[in-house]
Amino acid sequence: MADSTESQPLPAADDRELQRLRWQCRRGMLELDHLLGRFLDLGYAELSEAERQDFPVLLGEPDPHLSDWFMERSEAPDPRLRALVARILAVVSESPRID
Repeated sequence: MADSTESQPLPAADDRELQRLRWQCRRGMLELDHLLGRFLDLGYAELSEAERQDFPVLLGEPDPHLSDWFMERSEAPDPRLRALVARILAVVSESPRID
């Protein structure tokens, strides 16, 4: 039985959804591109179904809002999005960057 903390690959049926999300992670701000793209690679597979439903909602927010939330200058008004922002920051900050 696999450890629940181990990264699980997404099923092949989700490949199109993952490609669509990757496209949505491309933003007008390079910093957001990198942050969201890294999270998609490193942490998206670990999200619950509810969090996966919230992720596109988060991506629908304007870049200035996302930038403020991820730079911790302000908080998302929705508690679910606040929690998702915190999760993304945690995953990206805990994973070593490989260039």
